[in-house]
Amino acid sequence: MQGQNQNQNQTKKNPHKHSQPLELIIHGVFLVLGLVTVGCVLLISVYLLVAGIPAIGKIGLVDFLFGTKWAPTESVPAYGILPFILTSVYGTAGAILLGVPIGFFTAVYLAKLAPTKVKTAVETAVSLLAGIPSVVYGLVGMIVLVPGIRKLFNLPDGASLFAAIIVLAIMILPSIIKVSLTALEAVPKEYEDASLALGATPIETYFKVSVPAARSGIATAVVLGVGRAIGEAMAVIMVSGNAANMPSLFQSVRFLTTAVSSEMSYTADGSLHQQALFSIALVLFLFIMLLNATLNFFLKRERK
Repeated sequence: MQGQNQNQNQTKKNPHKHSQPLELIIHGVFLVLGLVTVGCVLLISVYLLVAGIPAIGKIGLVDFLFGTKWAPTESVPAYGILPFILTSVYGTAGAILLGVPIGFFTAVYLAKLAPTKVKTAVETAVSLLAGIPSVVYGLVGMIVLVPGIRKLFNLPDGASLFAAIIVLAIMILPSIIKVSLTALEAVPKEYEDASLALGATPIETYFKVSVPAARSGIATAVVLGVGRAIGEAMAVIMVSGNAANMPSLFQSVRFLTTAVSSEMSYTADGSLHQQALFSIALVLFLFIMLLNATLNFFLKRERK
């Protein structure tokens, strides 16, 4: 009896003793999953470097990045991707200029001003918008948006950079709205109460107190939107015309993503054309990494 009492007392004194092995197992599982994620990123990076650098070496870095003509099937092939780079930059910038203000003000309205029923209905619609496949966005844009642009601006073809910007702006709205809404709802109510007590109006409080307090979350929403806009291929290829032209608002264009997806299927294995497409993927990968690193640097700097 005394031995049993001593064991019970020891168990009461060390309640976490039996949970330590389980915690170690869970910690090990999470560590392995994290290492697998990092390993996948490293493998992708190494593969793109190995597959993409040979073509750049053969073509020449300056000719590849700053050449204005892409004609890999001609008798004298040309592999300049400057039109693709500028199109991706302009298209992403245009989508951000359109999508970020709409998404931001929608998030502020839902978080601070909207009635409960309206908020629930809009949040449901935004969630449905996030679940729509890219090909559906492209199909609707091709059937509705492209003919509308052609008639409105009296163009020979409505498939253009302008159509791609509108589609991308719509596609990034769910990410911006949902993340910004979460950040605004996480702001402590005491901040707003203090501002109102000092005589500020509700609108002043929302934009001068709540929004600055949720700045990091809103910036994260913008980063997610930028990543979605840069990496989109299927919807863009259906509304942009997919022509290797220098970017113009009402002219058919080709993005970095669509250049790879539209030509990879008919290239010969090991050909310079295929290697050049891997080089385009490498440029896109490095561009996204550089952009994310820059944005994260400024975000961390603001938090400090």
